[in-house]
Amino acid sequence: MKELHAILKAFEESQHNAEPVFLATVVNVKGSTYRQPGARMLMTEADQIVGTISGGCLEKDVFEHTRFSMPDRQAIVVTYDTTADEDIVWGFGLGCNGVVQVLIECLSDRSLNPVAFIKQCFCNQQQGIIATVFGVEGKVNIKVGARLMLNLDGNVTTDIKEDSLTVFLTKDAQIALETQHSTVNKYQLLSGNVDVFIEVIQPPPRLIIFGAGYDAVPTAQFAKALGWYVTIVDCRASEATKERFLMADEVILTRREILHKQITVDARTIAVVMTHNYLDDLEILKILMPSPASYLGFLGAKHRTERLLRDLRAEEVNYTTEQLQRLYAPVGIDIGADTPEAIALSIIAEIQAVLSNRYGGFLKERALPIHQRNEGKETQLVISN
Repeated sequence: MKELHAILKAFEESQHNAEPVFLATVVNVKGSTYRQPGARMLMTEADQIVGTISGGCLEKDVFEHTRFSMPDRQAIVVTYDTTADEDIVWGFGLGCNGVVQVLIECLSDRSLNPVAFIKQCFCNQQQGIIATVFGVEGKVNIKVGARLMLNLDGNVTTDIKEDSLTVFLTKDAQIALETQHSTVNKYQLLSGNVDVFIEVIQPPPRLIIFGAGYDAVPTAQFAKALGWYVTIVDCRASEATKERFLMADEVILTRREILHKQITVDARTIAVVMTHNYLDDLEILKILMPSPASYLGFLGAKHRTERLLRDLRAEEVNYTTEQLQRLYAPVGIDIGADTPEAIALSIIAEIQAVLSNRYGGFLKERALPIHQRNEGKETQLVISN
């Protein structure tokens, strides 16, 4: 997420200089690879490179393609097969045992700019879908790099001229938005095949930290290092909090009596409570437990949390079993943390695991692939073109 923020910033700066800008996007992988579909790298003619699409082995070669393989600035796809022994001869030395397909396009000539769309999703704190054509076989009147975009309001924009394919893409984009899964789909037309990467664009996770003590500082710092949107809520209403949390996107100085009027909690909210004040915690839980927040971490001993839950029930604060399951108390992964920095690391690691639907165990004990993929589908379309 932080990498995407850097790409957005670099693109905005390039527009002021009116210089050509190229974007490389991993659109498909097979086997084991360092980066997954959706990884991006921005390149300018001034030799500026922002972002990565591999562990550092492909970036230079991809940049060279913008110089020598795109004289007419038409989008191209470059395939890197790291399963072959020739990988070492080429000088990549990837050793990942996978295949990576990278779409390279000039953003200066694009009416449907994926970077601009991602920025819009981030600014509006909304999800969106980018469906990008990266493979064309046969006599199909569709270009590599053509795309369809779908925002959360259901608005569709596309430069794909084939109406029947657009209908199917729109349907699959809506499914991707509902399931929250990116896919690679193949569409079989009468005159050929089209490969499309349907990508779910997620805005930065929104983390609210309740508590403004010094132990909350590294938690905010780690979250910002990942590119998350961080809000600090200080129920002590201390002006010094603003200076302590300069890295935060938002600082709310409040009192527990009026807290419910100052914060908004939705299904994308991630909350961590670390106030070290029982009465503050009780008022905060009155808001968070019945809320649609996706994650609630609570700093404190188990018996303290149990007491708070008993007090909530005594005050007839209702919450479901499903809502209770979102409560992680004590918060954090068991890594033996006993300093503010180590505790912050365990908290952020647990949140990342929850967001990724993982359990936070050792990778060496994982039987499944590290990166689980949704392989997409093949759709046969009867289209005359």
